[in-house]
Amino acid sequence: MLTHLFFDFFGTLVDYSASRTDQGYPRSHQILIDAGCEIGYDDFLQRWDRVAGRFDADAEESLLEYSMHQVGAAFLEQVLDPRAAADALEPFITCYIDEWNQGVVDLADLPAMLDRLAGQYTLAVVTNTHSPTLVPAHLTRMGIAGYFETVVTSIEHGRRKPHPDIFERSLQRVGAVAASSVYVGDSFDADYRGARAAGMAAYLIDPHGAKPVPEHSRLASVLELEARLR
Repeated sequence: MLTHLFFDFFGTLVDYSASRTDQGYPRSHQILIDAGCEIGYDDFLQRWDRVAGRFDADAEESLLEYSMHQVGAAFLEQVLDPRAAADALEPFITCYIDEWNQGVVDLADLPAMLDRLAGQYTLAVVTNTHSPTLVPAHLTRMGIAGYFETVVTSIEHGRRKPHPDIFERSLQRVGAVAASSVYVGDSFDADYRGARAAGMAAYLIDPHGAKPVPEHSRLASVLELEARLR
C-alpha cells in the first residue's frame, strides 16, 4: 500500500535553468567591481563557471555536497585580495542566488494537485542543493511548504543523491518504508536510479523519452502524477 510520496525540487516541482551564466548577473558583477575587482562581465561569468564546474565534478564523483559559500570563497580568492574577498562573500552569494532564481518557473497547477495528494499520502522533498535556505524559501514563496512533512537537502545531509544515505535518511524522517514509497524526479541517475537502489518505486520526468525507463515509470510532467497513481 502506497503511503508516502517523495519529490525532487528543481526540474520537478519547478521548471528551471541549470545554467550558471544565462540568467544574467549584472548585480553580482557590480558587487565585485565595488570590492575592487577589475575583470569584465564576460570574464567574470567564464571564471565563475569554471570554478563551480570543478566543484560539480568533484561532487559527482564523491557524492559529497558543497556549499555556495565554498565555491564563492574559491572564486573570490582568484579575483580579490583576501580582505576584500572575505567582506564580499556574503553579499556576493546572496545576490548571485537571487539572480540565479530568475530562471526558476512555477507550475501553475501544482498547488491544487499537492493539496489533493496531501489528503491521501505523506509528502516530502528530497533535493540536491548548495544552499540550506534556497528550497525552503521557494516552497514558502510558492505557498506549498505546508504540504510537506519534511524537506531533506543534500547540503544539510552532507551526501547528495544518488547516495543511498540521503534516501534512507528521508524515509526515517517521516517514518516510511521504501516498499510503501514513491520518488519523483527529473534526473535519471540522481533521482530514478538512486531511489530504485534504495528500494523505492520511482517516476522519472522525461518528456522526450530520452532515458531507458519503462513507459509506466515515465512522466511528461509532475502534474501527470496524480492520474498515474490512480
